[in-house]
Amino acid sequence: MEPSEEAQNSQEPDLEEITRKLLFLDKWREIFSYHRLGTNNTTSQNHEGDRISAGETEDGTGRSQPKGQGHLPSSRLCSVPKPSIISSKSGGFPVSLAMATKLRQTLFGNTIQVFSSDWTKAYFQFHEPFSDLAFALQVGKGGVQSIQMAVQGPIIKYLLFTRKGKDCNFLSLCRISKHDQDHTLAAALAGILWAAGAAQKATICLITEDTYVAPTPGYSGDGFSERLQLFELSDKEATEKFIYDHLQCFKGEGCHGVILFLYSLIFSRTFERLQEELDVSTTHLLQPNAGGFLCRQAVLNLILTGRASPHTFNGCQKGKSQEILHGVPTRSDIGYLQWGKGTSDDDRLSQVGSMLKTPKLPVWLCNINGNYSVLFSTNRQLLSDWKVERLFDLYFYSGQPAQKKPAHLTIDTHSHHWESVQHEDEHRPGRRFSPLEMVIRTKWRDATINWNGSIPFF
Repeated sequence: MEPSEEAQNSQEPDLEEITRKLLFLDKWREIFSYHRLGTNNTTSQNHEGDRISAGETEDGTGRSQPKGQGHLPSSRLCSVPKPSIISSKSGGFPVSLAMATKLRQTLFGNTIQVFSSDWTKAYFQFHEPFSDLAFALQVGKGGVQSIQMAVQGPIIKYLLFTRKGKDCNFLSLCRISKHDQDHTLAAALAGILWAAGAAQKATICLITEDTYVAPTPGYSGDGFSERLQLFELSDKEATEKFIYDHLQCFKGEGCHGVILFLYSLIFSRTFERLQEELDVSTTHLLQPNAGGFLCRQAVLNLILTGRASPHTFNGCQKGKSQEILHGVPTRSDIGYLQWGKGTSDDDRLSQVGSMLKTPKLPVWLCNINGNYSVLFSTNRQLLSDWKVERLFDLYFYSGQPAQKKPAHLTIDTHSHHWESVQHEDEHRPGRRFSPLEMVIRTKWRDATINWNGSIPFF
C-alpha cells in the first residue's frame, strides 16, 4: 500500500533536518580538531582563592569535561567546537559595577562610550596552515589592526626563538599546522599577559551566560562587558594552558576576542599600575577616530614591553610645561619602529629611543603613516653581533589583503650607493623611497634595501 501524500510530507522535514545536521557536523570536522596541552596539575584561582583544575573545563551547560590529553578517539565522527561563551559555574569571579566602571574609564575616559562594530567583530585568526602566511594573523582596520599586529610580534618570537626542537628559519614559519597555530596563539597571549602581570599573575576575562552588572544612569551597557568572569592564574604555564583550553573565546567568530584580550591585559596590569605609568599626556587608552577608536601608544607599549609607557623615547623626559612624561625604561624582546610623512626629526618627544629600536630579538612592530606591520629577521644574533649587521635579510608582513607572502628584503649597511643618486626632496620626504625603506632607515640610517626582485610597496 502506497503511503499517503500527507504522510510523505510529514517525513520530509525530518529528512531535511537530518541532512542539515550532517552537513553542519561535516563542516566543523574540517575546521576544528581537539587537542590538549598535556600539562598536569595546573590550576586557576577564583577571587576567594579556591582552585579549579585547568584541565577540567565547562561545556557551556555546566557539565564538567574530563581531563585528557591528545586527540579524541578516532571512532568519533567529528570534534564539536568549544563555545566562546562559558558557563557561569566555571570557577572565576564575576565583574562588579565598580570594576566595569573603572574599566570603561580606563579605556574611554568616561562610562558612556562603547566599542564600535570593528572592535566587537574582531578576533584572532591565522591565515591558512601550511601556506606562505601560515604564521601570520589576518588583521582588521583601525584600532584592532594595531593590537593584532602587536600580538603578531610575540607570535613570531615564539615560532622563531622560543619553541623548542624546531628550526629557526623562514621555511619553518610556512610549515606550521592548525595545531601549531593554536599552541602558538595560546603561548603568545599568555606571554603578553604574564609580562603585564609583572611575572606574578595573569588575569583572563571571559564572557559567561549570566549578566552581573545592570546598566545605570552613569554606566551604559554593551551586552558583553556586564557578563565578564575573571580568572586569576599565578603560574605562566597554567596561564598558557588555560588560554589554550578556552582558545575559542579569543579566535572564534563573534567572540569579541580582541576586546577580551584587551580587557585581560588591563586587569593583568591592574588599574593601580596603569595609573602610575600613564601621565598627563595619556589619561586613558583609546582615542576616538572616524567613528571608531584607535589605540594610544601606551596600549602598544604594554603589549610589547609589559609596561603602559605613553611614549617611545628612553626613560623619562620633561614636557613643554615641565611635566614628567614616561617613556620606555628598558629593552624588551620585541621592538618598535615608526615613520610618517608629517614626523619631524626635531620633535624629541615623538622620537623612538634605542630601547625600542634595538630590542633583544630582531622583531619590530612598525608604525608607517599610521598603518601597522611587522618586520623581522630569523637571525637571533642580528642585534648582538655588529658583523652580522653589515649584510642581512629582513622579512616584512603588512597585513594587507593584497600581500600573499612576506616581502624578502636584503639590507646592506655599508654600501651607500643610494646616496650618490639624486637626493630625496627635503620638503617632500618619502617621495623617492618607499615608506618601508624610510622606516628601516630610522634604525639603519645609511642602509641600502634590495627588494630581491619584488616591486617596492607600502
